[in-house]
Amino acid sequence: MTPVLSRRALGRATLARQFLLARTEATVPEVVTHLVGLQAQTPHTWYTGLWTRIADFTPDRAADLLVDRELVRIAVMRSTIHLVTAADALALRPVVQPVLDRDLFRNHTHGRDMRGLDVDAVVAAGRALLAEKPRTNKELGTLLHEQWPDRAPASLAYAIRCLVPLVQVPPRGVWGRSGTIAHTSAETWLGASVADKPSVDDVVLRYLAAFGPATVKDVQTWSGLTRLREVVEGLPLLRLRDEDGQELFDLPDAPRPDEDVPAPPRFLYDFDNVLLSHADRRRVVTDDVRAQNYDPHGPVPQFFLVDGVTAGDWKLHRTKEVATLELRPFHRLPAVEEVEREGERLLAFLAPDVPKHEIRTTSPAAARP
Repeated sequence: MTPVLSRRALGRATLARQFLLARTEATVPEVVTHLVGLQAQTPHTWYTGLWTRIADFTPDRAADLLVDRELVRIAVMRSTIHLVTAADALALRPVVQPVLDRDLFRNHTHGRDMRGLDVDAVVAAGRALLAEKPRTNKELGTLLHEQWPDRAPASLAYAIRCLVPLVQVPPRGVWGRSGTIAHTSAETWLGASVADKPSVDDVVLRYLAAFGPATVKDVQTWSGLTRLREVVEGLPLLRLRDEDGQELFDLPDAPRPDEDVPAPPRFLYDFDNVLLSHADRRRVVTDDVRAQNYDPHGPVPQFFLVDGVTAGDWKLHRTKEVATLELRPFHRLPAVEEVEREGERLLAFLAPDVPKHEIRTTSPAAARP
């Protein structure tokens, strides 16, 4: 008989693999490799994702690796910027290239400009321009437009973004620093070419190691790839079911803790992959999130977990004198003191230079919009 995992047990399994049940002593590259990257289209919020997973993490432990080109920010899964190791930038990009192709050629804004265009010539020209020096999208588009004046500059730049593995170069993304969004090719930045034999099988196995157990739809949601059922079913995986009867796949030896294993409070950043990498997100994301009616065009909320699920959102307010962490619980918190203690540690991480730290926890009623 196929084993059945409750939603709570499913959540515990994923949290264990995400280093959210207990912080890990592993290095930053080891964690980023295990997690198959962190979504990182914002310059700095992903540092919180590492802090909440790695014991004694300090920002320089990741920032220095960005500067040294051991970590890079590049579009991979879901055609979204991720923080990955240099090795994974070269290995993952060709696996998910079909996702970026689809993004470009079916794009409502840019797809029409690709019709009848000598894409190979554009790519060659773009590579040459980026090999000269890192460039912003605007600069790149303007220069390409000189050669293809009948195409929109933004569309030409977007074609390079999708068809060439582009790295966002520092100081963009370096903690405590700022900079324009400038790119060069991964080959130029890393001095190596992307893998010529990408392995979808390997990526699926790595996904399960970091996010499983999971359905085929979950794998597709995370990667952006389609038609993966045959791939998944061809791997030597354990088959399970969730409490709704959905078929789950998993690595036989992956951790699946008991559903009653304690899950301490954890603060997640706005694009934390544990919130985004399943078609069915209920293992971590509660219905209360939808009930908040967040503005889809506003800032992406940042959540904290209590007992392994979303229990509220948080914001940081800071001046030169005071850093305040505002906690908005969805319901009365059974362990508010534990949450606030973890919040104090978060404040120490995010605002070490501010002399006064405060925690402000609203009542559940006030947390409703």
